Amino acid sequence: MKNVLLLAAALGFAGSSAALAADAVEQIPQAPMAVEAVVPSFTWTGGYVGLLGGYGWGNADASAPGISASDDFDGGRMGAFVGYNWAMASGFVVGIEGDVNYDWNENSYAGGIDAGTDWSGSVRGRVGYAFDRALLFAAGGYTGTNGYVDTPIGDTSKTFHGWTLGAGVDHAFTDNVFGRLEYRYNDYGDKTIGGINADFDQHVVNVGIAVKF
Repeated sequence: MKNVLLLAAALGFAGSSAALAADAVEQIPQAPMAVEAVVPSFTWTGGYVGLLGGYGWGNADASAPGISASDDFDGGRMGAFVGYNWAMASGFVVGIEGDVNYDWNENSYAGGIDAGTDWSGSVRGRVGYAFDRALLFAAGGYTGTNGYVDTPIGDTSKTFHGWTLGAGVDHAFTDNVFGRLEYRYNDYGDKTIGGINADFDQHVVNVGIAVKF
């Protein structure tokens, strides 16, 4: 009888221990699930304003009754630009941009005559394709420049009107700052200045930096 009681007690103790162990296992807290942080993707949509510097290679074909001549008007340039981009589906980007520039390309001739262009500007439409932070683009539209001839007996100037077409790349260094490298061809048409008809065009390479909003 004594042995039976001891066996029953042992079985009861073992059952209680197993139940307690099971409860302990069930009460172990689960490790929290890792939550992946969502990093917002970069977008080219928004306005921007920037500064540029570069070099222009200009050519003028001049003619007057009985004479004609051609000369180069090359020099450095500086300017500013402002625009707005809209990022479309599948990486395409469209936009509009305006700029104002100053060219140093004056030539001097016999008799104290100086000629060249100085202020210029354009309004261009843009279309491009974005590879994340790199934007390849083409742009074209209206352009104009101020051409002048200064002589000992007086100065005269005219505004040339024409078209511009070019391409380049914008690269975003941060979410708000991007750099630019572009080529542009400017055809300013012709004007008559001081009795001489001048037809002026220009090849330009610009490097710029801009702040995006």
